[in-house]
Amino acid sequence: MTIRIEPHVEGLGARVLGLDLSQPLSPPDRLLLIAALGRHGVLCYPNQQLTPRQLRDFSANFGTLEINVAGAYQDAEHPEVMTLSNIVENGKPLGLSDAGQDWHTDMSYSKTIAFSNVLYGMRIPVRNGEPLGCTEFCDMHAAYRGLSPEWKQKIQGTTALHDFAKFWDKMRSQPGSTRKPLTDAQRAAKPPVSHPVVLTHPITREPVLYANPGYAIRINEMSEEESARTLDYLFAHQLQDQYRYRHRWSEGDVLMWDNLGTIHNAVADYTPQEPRLIKRCQVMADLFFNADGSAKPAMSLPSLQGAYA
Repeated sequence: MTIRIEPHVEGLGARVLGLDLSQPLSPPDRLLLIAALGRHGVLCYPNQQLTPRQLRDFSANFGTLEINVAGAYQDAEHPEVMTLSNIVENGKPLGLSDAGQDWHTDMSYSKTIAFSNVLYGMRIPVRNGEPLGCTEFCDMHAAYRGLSPEWKQKIQGTTALHDFAKFWDKMRSQPGSTRKPLTDAQRAAKPPVSHPVVLTHPITREPVLYANPGYAIRINEMSEEESARTLDYLFAHQLQDQYRYRHRWSEGDVLMWDNLGTIHNAVADYTPQEPRLIKRCQVMADLFFNADGSAKPAMSLPSLQGAYA
């Protein structure tokens, strides 16, 4: 198989052709995909047919897979695979129905942050010929570049506190939410953690803005009032249209994105009568960071030039 990469004309995103993800990935192809994910932020592998095990095995090429702390809607044999769905059968939901429905970066609430999410679209709702439930992204490389010199100086060297409970509790407060309250044990398993507001991306070696609306609750080096003003500005800045890309799902898509260089939002524009079924794996960034958060030596990655279609 020969990999072909078709970048989008502007901004984030590329299609990757010539790969059957149900088959083992060769070491050179693995490195090529890591390089492509850092360069393009979002990769779509169309027309795939995967079992939960195959999705898990493909995702595990890119780091250790997280087992979600909520402990719900996980595959019985492969708990690294979680189901996202609005389908209810015999009165029982098949999956988490409101996953990702606001701007955030997965696992910024963890000491070991996320490198990638890998989602497999099994059933995609369509209305009047248009897919629903699109996934939106914002480019954190571009968002950092777009800051004024004064803002770059203001946030340089600062850290933000990220809290898993912020996003979970916000989603629980939405009408019709089926999320249960987090137990004391779940909250204790995910205490708030701090990360630099400006991260050096381990693949591009360029700065990215790493403070997302879903989980960042304050900037540690600032007063509460100044922190609130700063986060409000950064959140509004990173959500500008010029930094956005929207993926329009097709059934069989495997969508993989870089959680270090993007934030994302699942668009909830479909009804309970329009079924959606997604399988998800979350990949930790332990290829690039040690358990204490320090950076590992930079990986040697191939040029993408020969892979472009």
